[in-house]
Amino acid sequence: MKTVLSKVTLFLIAAVLVISSLGINTASAAGNPFKDVSSSDEEILYLYNRGTIKGISDTMFGPKQAVTREQAATLIGRALNLDADKRKTSFPDVNSDRYSSGYIQTAYEKGIITGGSDGKFRPQDTMTRGEMAFLLSRAFNYQKTGHVYFTDIKTNNNSGSLYTAVNKIATAGVSNGTGKGTYSPSSKLIREEFAIFLARALNSSFRVTYKNVAFADLNVTVNNLNVRKGAGTGFASIGKLNAGAPFRVYGYNGSWAYGISGNMTGYVSTAYLGKAVPVSANNRFITLDPGHGGNDPGAVGNGLRESDINLDVSKRIEAKLKAKGIKVYMTRTTDVFHSLSARVDKGVVSGSNAFLSIHTNAATPAASGSETFYSASVGNDSKQLATFVQNRLYKAMDHQNRGVKNYGFQVIRTNPLPAALVELGFITNKSDASKLATATYKDRAATAIALGIEDYYNWKAKN
Repeated sequence: MKTVLSKVTLFLIAAVLVISSLGINTASAAGNPFKDVSSSDEEILYLYNRGTIKGISDTMFGPKQAVTREQAATLIGRALNLDADKRKTSFPDVNSDRYSSGYIQTAYEKGIITGGSDGKFRPQDTMTRGEMAFLLSRAFNYQKTGHVYFTDIKTNNNSGSLYTAVNKIATAGVSNGTGKGTYSPSSKLIREEFAIFLARALNSSFRVTYKNVAFADLNVTVNNLNVRKGAGTGFASIGKLNAGAPFRVYGYNGSWAYGISGNMTGYVSTAYLGKAVPVSANNRFITLDPGHGGNDPGAVGNGLRESDINLDVSKRIEAKLKAKGIKVYMTRTTDVFHSLSARVDKGVVSGSNAFLSIHTNAATPAASGSETFYSASVGNDSKQLATFVQNRLYKAMDHQNRGVKNYGFQVIRTNPLPAALVELGFITNKSDASKLATATYKDRAATAIALGIEDYYNWKAKN
């Protein structure tokens, strides 16, 4: 892992370049007035410095507070520079003297927002994630749809359906769901989430690539089954499958299943697939990702290479998890290099339902201890995985607890699975390095992480 100082420095340089390109005062952009927002909350700070979003007070942002429909309309209005002048609206429950009246009426006239069947807007109601999908897809006029499927949203290709709205924002790189192949359309929208989605809509550097999570594993029941480009016989065939061939399903579109078999990804008729075996039936299956490798040794210090430590500890974790009956997929088992996107892809294709990347930190010689990261853009499960791992690790390593933190590392930010990234300790600190050089402490780290993963799956079983 690159040094903490270099990570922060690179982020600040990138942020200045992005902000400068948008014509924003870079001196004010470097500021963060919020006590409940860290420098890693890039999207929130981007919107704040853009003048789009404000805090609930001068010093608090309130990331976990719910977003009302009125607040959402106002934020969209600011983002799109809509007419803010207070005036009479088309909704009987939005008074002309409300701060939001101009934004609401302009957004209504542009077809961005709608009211209920009773003609009311319900400004004080909490916005849901499903309503947010409609709002953003209309506000930014998203038209493209893709092979997007979530287990908790029924496929409906009508232009005005929830599925189509969610499909559009996922295809645009605005949302990757809440992990586990779900979107949670009925869940309340919180300020932290809305900031992430809105920043992605406004700035392509924050966007993610949607990745499907496996629904089920099936087998083909006939010979010469066409794999098609789309859900219907009118779409061209890209190849054929024979009886017994495996087919991993990523979603259903009517009587067609979208998935992969070998090197072919496309649609096949469900009439010719065997009985589904839900991937979630094996509900304890994690991807372990030993960071770096090959021509990328990661951090180097005190005679140690990060890539070696990461792989050694990961193999120990793998063995301990398998002994507990937890299935493991390793993104690498030898000293080879894989790109960050390839690591995510490998984990998703494996059919696992969680992802943990193993790293060793580096910074100044004084920095020490372990820390574990998650991305708030993916959902609560990622934070829980990170928390369970961290709570076990720092105690086993007998060093400083640097805590659980939200940060946008690519392997967790772009991951559709619940994902975390753990830093075992600092290779640049003599005390941490001396521990990481021994089989005893590597094994202690592996035991702690394996227990943390088991804690996570036990928690999942109860929720």
